[in-house]
Order: sequence, then C-alpha cells, then structure tokens
Amino acid sequence: MVRAIMLQGTGSDVGKSVLVAGLCRVAHRRGIAVRPFKPQNMSNNAAVASIPGSVTMGEIGRAQWLQAQACSVKPSVDMNPVLIKPESDTGAQIVVQGRPLGFSAARDYQSLKGRLLDAVMESFTRLSADADLVIVEGAGSPAEINLRDRDIANMGFATRAKVPVVLVGDIDRGGVIAALAGTHRILDEADRAMIVGYLINKFRGDLTLFDEGLEAIGRFTGWRSFGVVPWLREVAALPAEDTVTLARTPPVGQARLKVVVPMLSRIANFDDLDPLAAEPEVEVVFVPPGRRLPSDADLIVLPGTKSTIADLAFLRVQGWEDDLRALRSKGTGIVGLCGGYQMLGRSISDPEGIEGAAGEVPGLGFLDVETVMRSEKTVREVTAHSARYDVPLEGYEIHIGDTRGDDCSSPVAMIGNRADGATSRDGRVWGSYLHGLFSADAFRRSFLAERGISSSTTSYRDGVEKALDALAERLEEHIDCDALLAAAR
Repeated sequence: MVRAIMLQGTGSDVGKSVLVAGLCRVAHRRGIAVRPFKPQNMSNNAAVASIPGSVTMGEIGRAQWLQAQACSVKPSVDMNPVLIKPESDTGAQIVVQGRPLGFSAARDYQSLKGRLLDAVMESFTRLSADADLVIVEGAGSPAEINLRDRDIANMGFATRAKVPVVLVGDIDRGGVIAALAGTHRILDEADRAMIVGYLINKFRGDLTLFDEGLEAIGRFTGWRSFGVVPWLREVAALPAEDTVTLARTPPVGQARLKVVVPMLSRIANFDDLDPLAAEPEVEVVFVPPGRRLPSDADLIVLPGTKSTIADLAFLRVQGWEDDLRALRSKGTGIVGLCGGYQMLGRSISDPEGIEGAAGEVPGLGFLDVETVMRSEKTVREVTAHSARYDVPLEGYEIHIGDTRGDDCSSPVAMIGNRADGATSRDGRVWGSYLHGLFSADAFRRSFLAERGISSSTTSYRDGVEKALDALAERLEEHIDCDALLAAAR
C-alpha cells in the first residue's frame, strides 16, 4: 500500500519545491521507491515529460522535473497533472495531464476545478501504482479560504486523497509565527486535522534564539515541529522555478563574460541560463522592467516567453529595442531562445489569433527569418548535433510557430535531417527553438571557448546531482526525517 505525505506552505515561495526535492532524495537514498506529485502548478517554466500510454510527450512544471531527478526516475505528466501557464494578468493556458486544454480567464478557471480534480486523482492513483511513497507539494497556501470550496491544490486534494500535511513556514521573510498560527486559526476543523506538524525554512543565525518561537507556535497550534531548516547554500546550485529568484541573483566578482537577460513580462524557461550562471567566469544578469540594458554587456540572451507578441511589445515599451540596436551596432552578441528567437526575425504573424488578435507585427530584424504562429504545439525531447560547434547535444522543444528564412541556411543544430535555428551572416546573432542548449556540456564549453572563457570541467547534470545529495544530507542533519516520513499515510 502506497503511503503519501504533503508539504503545504503558509504562502508562495516558502521553499516547498526545494524541500520536496530534498526529501525525495532522502527517501531515494534510503532505498524507497518515491515519486513527487504536485496537483496544480502555476509556472511558465515547463519541462517535457512522458504521457502514460502515449508515444507523444507532454508538459509539467520544471520543479517536478527536478523532483523526478531527485527520485532518479523519468518525469511523467502524472507528477503534475494540472499546469497553469499565465499568458496575461487575468488568464492562462491550462495544461491537463501534459496536453493543452485551452485558455481560461482566472474567474472561469474556478468553474473548471471540479472536473480537474478527477484528472488530479486519476494521475495520483496511476503514479502511486509504481511507488512506495509519494511526496506531494501544495501550491500557494491553504489559508486562501476564499478559494477553498473548489480547491484542488492544497486541502481540497489532501482531504480527498486522505494525505497528511506538513505546513512549511518561511522565517527569512519575517512573521513566521503569525503565518503558522494564523493559518491554524482560519482553517476549518476538518482541514486543520489534516496537519500533522510543521517545518521552519530558511533560518539564519543562532537557532537557540528561536527556542521561544518554537514554544509559541506549539502553544498556538498544538502541532509538532519536524525541525528548522537553515538557509542552504546548496539550493543555489539547483534550477529555480519562480521569477522571484531572478531578482536575487548575486554578482560574480571575477566574471569575464557578462550575460544580460531582459526579464520579459511572461518570461519562460529562464533556467536555460542556469548552466551559464554556474560557470565561475560568467555573470548572468537579469534586468527587470524599468531599467536599461547595460552597455557593458558581452552577450544578450532573449529568453523564452509564454506570449511572444505581447512580450515583444513589452520589450519595446521598456526601451530595450533601442538598447539592443546600440549593442548590436558595436558587435555585442545576441542569442534568442524559443520565443526570443522568434523576436529576432523580421516579422511574427499570427493569422489564427492564437496569442490574441490575429495579425502581424514587425520583429527586431536581427535575423533574416519570419515566424508564423500555428495552433499545433511542438512538445518533444531531442537528440541533436550542433551545426555551429560540431558537438552532440540534447535538449527539448516546447513551442508554437514555424520559423523560416535565409538565415535558417546556417542552423544552430541538426535534429536528424531537420535543421533548427538560424544564424546571422556575421555570426554574432543566432536563435534556436531548443531549450537546454547550455545544459549540454560540450555545447556550453564550445560556446564559452569561442569567447575565450575557460569552462568548468564538471558536468552540469553531475553538479545538480551533487547538490541534491548535499541537500538531502543537510535535511537529514537538521530535521527529523524519520518522523516526517513515518507520518506518511
């Protein structure tokens, strides 16, 4: 009989995703057949995963992809059956069991949840069949009681599946006692009964100074503490899922290559830059809206986006097009990935109105290509060969649209007999639909060597593996993993 335990948070960005990944690795190292599960995720950072019973691939959140790696298993769409990919402030694409269901306004989405819960339970049941333990991650907070009657992400799932809950509070942002005690106060009795204890995350300093805080939480809630997790350096080596993290990227003191990334309003798959950021001589700078692109940039990367046409307009409103043209005129390299690649061309046409109103908009014109949006979505893993550096690589595609033009005669990669990407005549601008290019060690090292930069000899994937092991060791050291895993039912 499979057992399960669920981590919910007092709010967003309390560290649930990383803790679930760490606990998955703890369980895996103990020889337990463990699987991650997140009923509902909201993220434009998607990954490719298998669809049970199908030869096609689907989408899940990148956090669940990493959690699958922590379990040393292949990712499945059942690990994240509902993925919400925001396209605007009021609406999103809904992906169910890996496949796009369609666009939904925020208010309309609430009415969908009844039938989505059936898909969630189906995936949970199927995933559980191959596991001894499932570690579930909630979304946001169970304290959002205005959404409780149709909840599928937190207590709605926990009560339906009868999964006990551990509540996670983030002490780094302050107010953790109030957050935990307040959540206890406003939950109804049935939901409160699902909680078997709590974790404090991101603690800095002398733990004995928080002894009275732990006593207060116990007094207000009656919940047991499973431990206090310190601020962990190991987390920095793991891919981030939320854009909140991008604003906190620390500068690199000895950087020889400054890579600048505009933070588009619907930025997606920005973890494409993580392998570069992990290089000791590379600094990756995410530029937020309202700031100009720095003139000392050595390279600009236009990242993926969930809404290419809208984000191209956003880019222009920020004045970044002028910055890009100034940088291009002095020879700065420009790379476009997925939606960023589409922006680099002469035009983007959307005859079916997939991203909004039907029509055509001018692109940046740095590549002699044109893109036409198509309703069919490409979702697949690829094994390819770099046409630029003559090295093998692996990656994945998640995009709509078809890009063609003269610069496609100088592709970035060959996927079998199919060419991907385009390169400008002077070689300083290129774009590709492939995500994960820089995770491919040979490609990344060739890319950096072209710029006179020495690359780390460590495989990027091996680095992530070491970080997961280190994270598991730290969790074993600071929390009662035996008791927490024993609380699973």
